[in-house]
Amino acid sequence: MDIKEIGKIIRKKRKIWGFTQAEAAGMCNVGVRFLSELENGKTTLQIGKVFHVLEEFGFTVMIKDRSEE
Repeated sequence: MDIKEIGKIIRKKRKIWGFTQAEAAGMCNVGVRFLSELENGKTTLQIGKVFHVLEEFGFTVMIKDRSEE
């Protein structure tokens, strides 16, 4: 998974909820510009803010060691 896929997932859930970017950004306490850049897959976003938005959207982030597969 990459940042573009994460952005698509966030956009899809926001639209399912019927939120505008401004409403979703307010819910997450981030700027509209940040949310827009996240939804568009900008690669230089602050990872802490990305994790925060994912949490606010109800997602859990897992890290799995590929060598253990």
